[in-house]
Amino acid sequence: MSKKTIRDIDVSGKKVLVRCDFNVPQDENGNITDNRRILGAIPTIKYLIDHNAKVILCSHLGRPKGEVKKEFSLAPVQKELSKELGIEVKLADDIVGESAKKLTQDMKEKEVVLLENVRFDKREEQNDREFSKELASLAEIYVNDAFGTAHRAHSSTAGVAEFLPAVSGFLIEKEIKFLGEALNNPKRPFVSIIGGKKVSDKISVINNLLEKVDTLLIGGGMAYTFFKAEGLNIGSSLCEDDKLDLAKELIEKAKKKNVKLLLPIDVVVAKEFSSDAESKVVKVDEIEDGWEGMDIGPETIKQFEEILKNAKTIMWNGPLGVFEFDKFAKGTNEIAKIIGNTDAITVIGGGDSAAAIEKAGMADKMTHISTGGGASLEFLEGKNLPGISCLQDK
Repeated sequence: MSKKTIRDIDVSGKKVLVRCDFNVPQDENGNITDNRRILGAIPTIKYLIDHNAKVILCSHLGRPKGEVKKEFSLAPVQKELSKELGIEVKLADDIVGESAKKLTQDMKEKEVVLLENVRFDKREEQNDREFSKELASLAEIYVNDAFGTAHRAHSSTAGVAEFLPAVSGFLIEKEIKFLGEALNNPKRPFVSIIGGKKVSDKISVINNLLEKVDTLLIGGGMAYTFFKAEGLNIGSSLCEDDKLDLAKELIEKAKKKNVKLLLPIDVVVAKEFSSDAESKVVKVDEIEDGWEGMDIGPETIKQFEEILKNAKTIMWNGPLGVFEFDKFAKGTNEIAKIIGNTDAITVIGGGDSAAAIEKAGMADKMTHISTGGGASLEFLEGKNLPGISCLQDK
């Protein structure tokens, strides 16, 4: 998948509408508590400024459901952007109304305007053609740099591309490069680790990966559905009983495809789901009634390490235990450290996987950490993402 980027188009003197992902967490006083998404957009914005564009930024924040709500205003983002860029970023009071038109009409080169939260207009999430057209009328070129919403067909993520030449920013370029190359042209051995709570969340991902990987390591809550499918007692562990046949099918598919599918050989179990519950390590065929699986065990960590240290490409999506509780984060943390110390190309899915890597302090050791949870999952499933497919091909 080769899409045009801002390098492939002349932006000088042009009004450029950039869809960013400024959906940042804030405290109760409206202070941004994690500005990584803003920092992620800076290289694209700076490139446009350096190449004399007139830059119009737009994003959503939270879920205002088509209503103007002060707590979802992009005002805190405007302050943070002004600070990071070292110039005044002007904030419009609306999206396509008088304020937006006034601020964008007579823009000078290198100026930056931020439109108010696109989801203040209910037409945004409906991908309303008229709203897309109004949004497009503010600019001459459209740039999508919001990978986190690329799986949504909304006006600002896909609809505007019908009315403007559409290319990608550097963030989306990077996502396509690393996720795409890992999936379609991996250095081998290619090992994927899939964790998380439910098989149902990752069925399509596992199905797609079984066509591509050499080894698939499975951990997290979803492992217990596989254990039960193999006839093991899993105590009170998380299980999707309606997915037992599917788990069996995936095990069979792996055998047919000659893919090693490895499940944990030992696990940490607890008496109850809490951060300080009584716990112990048991073999997977020794889980007693009344105990539930919370993490992978030490023998599994060693077994996974043997495979990971010889890998040339590693793709990880989903934590391997209840990593929110420090007591049950060991498996996830250890695997993060093992991956961080390999020479492999390491690609981490967004969402919980990214949070787990951050928590383990290994983020700077990874080749690429995806900025999109749902979007990276759909990409791994092999689905078309509307916010990417609408961009011009190279």
